[in-house]
Amino acid sequence: MDIDLEELVQHDSAEDCPVCRAQDLIAAALLPAAAAWEASNDLPRFSLALHGAVEFLGAMLAEGVPRDALDEIVSRLLDDVEIRIAEDDVMGGPPQGSA
Repeated sequence: MDIDLEELVQHDSAEDCPVCRAQDLIAAALLPAAAAWEASNDLPRFSLALHGAVEFLGAMLAEGVPRDALDEIVSRLLDDVEIRIAEDDVMGGPPQGSA
């Protein structure tokens, strides 16, 4: 199976953008669910996020995606997240819904 990592990270912020939809799903459903699961099972905070992310990446390794390609793409994505966090801080935090 040939996986195009660039296709998985390129987006245009349009309503039908698969990358934006995935990010929205993570933020709206998976992160709160993981936090609740950790709290109700006496797990350390962010343990599911960290180990879950690594296991998902491990599934990609098992499918033949090279480790160096994953290292590069994850580094770029983390750079993007750090920029978004800094922008959110300047604007008073992440969006809290619609006005």
